[in-house]
Amino acid sequence: MKTVDSHPDRFAELLAELPQGEPVVMLNLLRFRERADYKNGEPACSGRAAYRRYGEKAIAHLQGVGAELVWHGDAKASVIAPPDEQWDEILLVRYPSIEQFVEMVTDPDYRELSKHRTAALEDARLLVSVELA
Repeated sequence: MKTVDSHPDRFAELLAELPQGEPVVMLNLLRFRERADYKNGEPACSGRAAYRRYGEKAIAHLQGVGAELVWHGDAKASVIAPPDEQWDEILLVRYPSIEQFVEMVTDPDYRELSKHRTAALEDARLLVSVELA
């Protein structure tokens, strides 16, 4: 099933499920649309270009909650995955805690900015990880 945006109800579950105050690393798997699907009259562009619009401004939001981009690269091949599951890019982002992530994604300015992410992506995955002891 293709999924791009999280459901706001999921944030309360994340806060209840995950250790509070501990760092988390988010694995982002991204598949871009050929053409961005804007609903609000933004200038036409590719999905990758729309995601760049998002990324250029999202970095300030990451820094604002003490998060950092750990790694960003092109996905080249799957070794273990369903044959129809292909990704274009992968990102790893470290947040000081799940609370900082939720603070960022619920901020009204960030939510407005995320229209570029939504328009850009055909499919996505966002997985939360915590370091093993």
